Amino acid sequence: MLGMKRVPSVIKSRPPRPPRVRAVQSHEIRIIGGQYRRIKLQVADKPGLRPTPDRVRETLFNWLGQDLSGWRCLDAFAGTGVLGFEAASRGAAQVLLVEQDAALVAQLKRVQTQLQADAVQVVRGDAVAALRHAPAGSMELIFLDPPFDSDVFEAAVQAAGPALAATGFLYLEAPKRWSESELQVLGLQLHRHLKAGMVHAHLLKRIEALAEPAG
Repeated sequence: MLGMKRVPSVIKSRPPRPPRVRAVQSHEIRIIGGQYRRIKLQVADKPGLRPTPDRVRETLFNWLGQDLSGWRCLDAFAGTGVLGFEAASRGAAQVLLVEQDAALVAQLKRVQTQLQADAVQVVRGDAVAALRHAPAGSMELIFLDPPFDSDVFEAAVQAAGPALAATGFLYLEAPKRWSESELQVLGLQLHRHLKAGMVHAHLLKRIEALAEPAG
């Protein structure tokens, strides 16, 4: 009607929504060889948890010759345990999985029970300490795959060296390629290397002893 003023409508503001709690996501990774081939392991969405990709594991076990019958192995930063369970799948006699996260330890124990993997032992503890307490020369194969943002790489490699058998192998997964000089200081030498995306996969051996002088 003429002469009447329009009254502006009042828009009520909505209260802010509470932040959505992000659900913990998970996915799966499979064992690619041996008696547990195609078995899938759950991968929790945890910071720093980065399972070794299929392509890298396939190359690694090609380097090692596939058959690990009788080998003693230590997976020092076990995480999902995929490296250690791969070793057990391929015949390793003893596989020690060391992990500090309680939830991951519980998952590793569930998998060990599911697979009836008698060769596998799961221990909650500090990986570097476990390496330092391993008897000298007792391991044919040690896996080192720490979180890439951690500062334990040098300490872990240094602790692993003495635990290796004379002909043993040390697998190191890192965000950079380790130089020959860095390894030599720790008594190790590069045997194989692979770069896949951001991953540098190293297979290391102890530096061979110099030939004994003739008597």
